[in-house]
Amino acid sequence: MPKSSRLKNQKGFALVLTLLMISMMVVVTLQFNRSVWSGLYGSSNLKEATRLRLVARSGFECAMMVLSEDKEQNQVDTLLEPWAQSRELSLQSTALFEKGHFMVEISDLCGKIQINRLLDDKGDWRPAQRDLFQRFLLSKAFGLDSDEVSNLMDFIKDWLDPDEDITRFGAESGYYQGLEPPYSCTNGPLSSLDRLTLIRGMNEELVYGTSEKKGIMPYLSVHGDGRININTAGPVVLQALSTEMNEEMVRDMIAYREDPTNDLADPKWYQKVRGMDHIVFDADLLTTGSDYFEIRSTGVMGKMEQHLRVSVFREPGKPIQVLQWNASSEDTN
Repeated sequence: MPKSSRLKNQKGFALVLTLLMISMMVVVTLQFNRSVWSGLYGSSNLKEATRLRLVARSGFECAMMVLSEDKEQNQVDTLLEPWAQSRELSLQSTALFEKGHFMVEISDLCGKIQINRLLDDKGDWRPAQRDLFQRFLLSKAFGLDSDEVSNLMDFIKDWLDPDEDITRFGAESGYYQGLEPPYSCTNGPLSSLDRLTLIRGMNEELVYGTSEKKGIMPYLSVHGDGRININTAGPVVLQALSTEMNEEMVRDMIAYREDPTNDLADPKWYQKVRGMDHIVFDADLLTTGSDYFEIRSTGVMGKMEQHLRVSVFREPGKPIQVLQWNASSEDTN
């Protein structure tokens, strides 16, 4: 090869090598800059996320304080008390933080049907709880007929009771192991309401509802002693307290308890409501005080949200006990 050609090839190779080295330096520099900015951005996000969690936690602590003070002041719980006026707490939170605010809501779990109290320790139905739950499922809000409800009662009993004996048309682990994927029957209390969908017959439409039909979940709780606080229970639960109840009676009950001049301490106050003097609820199902609550606190900063959902138990003279804690984040961008 002529000398001039070799020199030309060497120069060309050197030029390509130089360009490759420059390209690599540019890539490394860009990657370094990206890493630096990513670290700074990540640190900023971490700081914001930490602040957001603290805002949500502040809402929870405020709710705990309100519940604690309420218990020390009286033993009767109604929807006219400060703990039930969560909107006021939420509005005041805007003045507490330079950035962000919280939205808090306190709900009375004793105003709901407590599903883990349906059976006794031996796994047998508690008659009053069974009848209440059956009337509840038969509510026209859920669109179930008597045969569907009867089957559901068997499925629920077998899920909650401690044995593998099948109740009438029920289902134990043998049925659930045949599903895909297979799983076993809990044979014990529900840890959360989301697990209702594991029970045969409890599809998502029935549990969570649809745009056209209500689901059963909002009316249920896994916590409680089985008694219903008639001062806070919703219309569907109130109507399930007796086969003699109708929608008009429920509306009159709610109107009666919304009047601050009426005394709601006696669980039999409902007999003072117009047209209800002949109605008798099972006394074992009733209370006018509550010890189980759910606190929902949402920390909000711009488009970011931190959600807390906490079930608590309170009793006089003792710190409020946390029964269940759930946290989740959301970016609405």
